[in-house]
Amino acid sequence: MKIGFIGLGNVGGKLAGSLLRNGFDLTVRDLNEQTVRAFIEKGANFGESPKQMVESSDLVITCLPSPAVSAAVMEGQDGILAGMSAGKIWAEMSTSDEAEVIRLGEKVQNLDGEPMDCPVSGGCHRAATGNISIFAGGERSTFEKMLPVLKVLGRRILHTGKLGSASVLKVLTNYLATANLVSLCEAFTTAKKAGMDLNTTYEAIRISSGNSFVHETESQVILNGSRDINFTMDLVIKDVGLFQAIAERQGVPLEVSPLLIDIFKDGKKRYGSREWSPNIVRRLEESCGTEVLALGFPAEIVDDEPEKSGEEVIVKR
Repeated sequence: MKIGFIGLGNVGGKLAGSLLRNGFDLTVRDLNEQTVRAFIEKGANFGESPKQMVESSDLVITCLPSPAVSAAVMEGQDGILAGMSAGKIWAEMSTSDEAEVIRLGEKVQNLDGEPMDCPVSGGCHRAATGNISIFAGGERSTFEKMLPVLKVLGRRILHTGKLGSASVLKVLTNYLATANLVSLCEAFTTAKKAGMDLNTTYEAIRISSGNSFVHETESQVILNGSRDINFTMDLVIKDVGLFQAIAERQGVPLEVSPLLIDIFKDGKKRYGSREWSPNIVRRLEESCGTEVLALGFPAEIVDDEPEKSGEEVIVKR
């Protein structure tokens, strides 16, 4: 299968790297020329335009920073839609808006193409090793065509149902992760002010009912002080905002979500849009005149699971 990959950022570059490492015929495109050059040096082809990429590929993947950027890549004069034809697959791996995915997907279908939304979850460290989780929304027949590729990109692959369903679940899980991050920041700051040893506090949470994936990853870089989880405050605001929009369309009166958006908007105002998201703890550190730091924790999270072929997660009924 010939694959085109557009968007080689924090997540996209790692996903595309897994495809190249596993021998796929890969064509790449990104605004960062240095990043593209590095892929070409490793054997990838250069995509002259999104139109040319879809014309010369069986599958084109987009992994871009916002729904607006995805729309521009899809609908531009030399965009993906301009080159779409029967049997071609467009896979949206960006974290996007359900309604926008469906809108663009309908345009792909009108050209006899096959759309899928396939966002990932689990952090950049797992994207780098092909061990990330993937949600995939779209026709079952298209999912099965893509499954060999998805098994290289990720460890656990869930077919979520119709087009757009994966995007709903992606922002839902990012919302949960954000709520967990903020609560951990509050817990560690309170522990510090109460005179608790933070190494002991980390272990207490880890072995308790309060443990979570976010604790075992983001808490470590918080305590190290790097706060580097390869995810920024502007992306948190975007993702939780997308979740909030879904809830509003469905008439769900959320209480926590708007508060999280306000917290991160304040963080963005104080520290900048590209500040690492775990550094939201600084708001509490500054308010309390303390530092949430401890020795013995890594500056970044590295996936120590060996890379192996992924598998489909079967939903229990």
